[in-house]
Amino acid sequence: MCFETEYCYIFTGGPGGGKTTVLKQLQEMGCPVVEESGRKIIQNQVATGGNALPWGNVSRYARLMYLHAVLDYEEYAHLKEPCFFDRGIGDVLGYCRLIGLPVPGEYVKTAEKYRYNKCVFLFPFWEEIYTGDGERKQNIQEARETCRVLQETYETLGYEIVPVPYGTPAERAEWIAARTGTGRKGPGRQN
Repeated sequence: MCFETEYCYIFTGGPGGGKTTVLKQLQEMGCPVVEESGRKIIQNQVATGGNALPWGNVSRYARLMYLHAVLDYEEYAHLKEPCFFDRGIGDVLGYCRLIGLPVPGEYVKTAEKYRYNKCVFLFPFWEEIYTGDGERKQNIQEARETCRVLQETYETLGYEIVPVPYGTPAERAEWIAARTGTGRKGPGRQN
């Protein structure tokens, strides 16, 4: 059985492309949003002394991202209005490919079973706005490569890639809203 929703939109791309900032703009416009789980996992692992980190046990880190992505999908797939996800199940497959980790068959089957809107918004690497931090440690070349691998991963999964043009966060959010029929509604939701 395949689950599919036309209302769940994925934001993907390398780190530092502006996904999270645009997601916050959409939330301010009243859209339901789902934050990226990777950063929360890193913060929780560091706080508790865990090693499920991109610079630690990468298999456990990928597994936690996968589980969060499935839970996020399950939680929001019922909506009948556009909802925007800062990464999705396909991003976990791409992450595994990027770091040379075998992609578990379970992840592939889940990505084929849980389908988002056919249009995936790709935030191209944008060197001018890229900054690293304690949780985002990729260099510029790794960030570019991440974007490339994620684009290929979603294309392989049968999604249509829609590159988000450069611009201010507000301009980018308005551009996405116009393409998804999103209007201003009031306070947004967040997981």
